[in-house]
Amino acid sequence: MQSETFDRETILDLMVNFIPLGIILFFIGTFAVFAPWGFELMPSGLMFAVMGIMFLALLVLTYLSAKAIAGDEKRATVYAQGQAGLEGATPLHELEDEAEADGAETTREADGMAVDGSDTADADESTNTE
Repeated sequence: MQSETFDRETILDLMVNFIPLGIILFFIGTFAVFAPWGFELMPSGLMFAVMGIMFLALLVLTYLSAKAIAGDEKRATVYAQGQAGLEGATPLHELEDEAEADGAETTREADGMAVDGSDTADADESTNTE
């Protein structure tokens, strides 16, 4: 299973960091444009410094987290959510390889179910019995 730094799963894992980054950017922009208390160098500069430092720190933390998550996916065996501790669990890369090998066969057909939901084994037996 090949993994990029910012693939879909990693972005979903990091969404808890993207939301605060957006909130901080919103307040930096709002206070820069509207300045509800006026602009004085000391209090406004301190406010922007605190927000800017927090934004940069969270941005660096988010990037390092993405690298760690992607690196762990490359290094360790990856299981489906909630399956890692179960005995006999199949790693995701094996499931993906099986799905690619099956080609056009759907999982319902593989389970003996027709696309409309009826059991294909029962349908075959009913047409053969006279």
